[in-house]
Amino acid sequence: MGSLDSNTPTDHAAGQFSPLDPEEFRRQAHQMVDFIADYYRKIETYPVLSQVQPAYLHSQLPQTPPYRPEPMDAIMKDVQSQIIPGITHWLSPNFFGFFPATVSTAAFLGEMLCTCFNSVGFNWLASPASTELEMVVMDWLAHALKLPSSFMFSGTGGGVIQNTTSEAVLVTLVAARDRALGVHGIDFLSKLAVYASDQTHSTFSKACRIAGINPANIRSLPTSVEGGFALSPAVLRSAVEEDLAAGLIPLYLCTTVGTTSTTAVDPIGALADVARDYGVWVHVDCAYGGSACICPEFRHHLNGVDLVDSVSLSPHKWLLSYLDCCCLWVKQPGSLVRALSTNPEYLKNKPSESSSVVDFKDWQVGTGRRFKSLRLWLVMRSYGLANLQSHIRSDVRMARMFERLVRSDPRFEVTGGKFMLRFAVGATLTEERHVLAAWKLIKEGADGLERS
Repeated sequence: MGSLDSNTPTDHAAGQFSPLDPEEFRRQAHQMVDFIADYYRKIETYPVLSQVQPAYLHSQLPQTPPYRPEPMDAIMKDVQSQIIPGITHWLSPNFFGFFPATVSTAAFLGEMLCTCFNSVGFNWLASPASTELEMVVMDWLAHALKLPSSFMFSGTGGGVIQNTTSEAVLVTLVAARDRALGVHGIDFLSKLAVYASDQTHSTFSKACRIAGINPANIRSLPTSVEGGFALSPAVLRSAVEEDLAAGLIPLYLCTTVGTTSTTAVDPIGALADVARDYGVWVHVDCAYGGSACICPEFRHHLNGVDLVDSVSLSPHKWLLSYLDCCCLWVKQPGSLVRALSTNPEYLKNKPSESSSVVDFKDWQVGTGRRFKSLRLWLVMRSYGLANLQSHIRSDVRMARMFERLVRSDPRFEVTGGKFMLRFAVGATLTEERHVLAAWKLIKEGADGLERS
């Protein structure tokens, strides 16, 4: 950058500027907590879906930033009058649209600590506690899910917190790609083929394109109502054999536990058996449904996981941890490190060079990373598995109650294979009365259709 220009203007008020005064922080933080608590207390009084029109905010805010500071009271008034009307309230107990983004007091406090420390834990030396706590909580959650030790740091594998499932799929896909190209050569990139069902999240196709997979080689394999929208091992084998005959190289299979459209569950073990015959990397995306597997009665949905290469789960969907938090476990961490590692001179250090520590920058796309494990640590310690299991079971009970309500009205049916209303229970603040109110609203809509 060179030296500063001697003609740089001096701001004589600069000495009065203190962006982080502890006592002023204490005062404003108390005000903010009161605002947040009040928002949660009355959130169900807001319409779930924002009622504003596109570009509503442009006409309400100035076109340039303020030159002088504004009081926090004025800013918070604008939050109430200008921001909240433009929010779709995902935390509303009346939100049943997409899979929920669940929250909790413990996770919020963990996020406060994460932001407080502002740790940039790209390698062990940058923040030993950040790295080692993440290793601990990833093993804790793996134990809760009864994953085999081959996915744990206490065994032969390990886990890392990504931002989203998209990133978890991308980094494992890149690892699988580089492993295959190491055998066949870089010239065979256009020959790599990948597989998923037609129910797999659209992020899979996006990740494949980012990783350089020929879009023509991305296989979206058909499922059926009769098969519960799960991917058939026979269909997979047929597709792989067809690609082999065409001179392609089968690379990667993405299976799902809890698909977005129908919460279908792929038969992990049977699909992994097929994939193993062809040296295909198998990933299990259980972003939503996997959280239920901390309950013994739902754990069977992960049967066969011991045969796969990687597993990802998003605690922000059902384990109360706030966005964004996606846990990825791999059997062979070295595959990720070889594909994603960087080692510039300014990051070199003795612990890393000794290979005695984990540097999570080599397990992800970016370099910097936040101390997200604090959220999971506080959630698991504050509530324990017993309460987390109770939370899951409560949501399942309410979903079953809604199913009974649907079946009790001859105008509706519980089905698949056609356009339908999907009702997703799981927001942290949802109670039975909110489910009943939603059912009343749906029936009123049906009444209106009948009258028309």
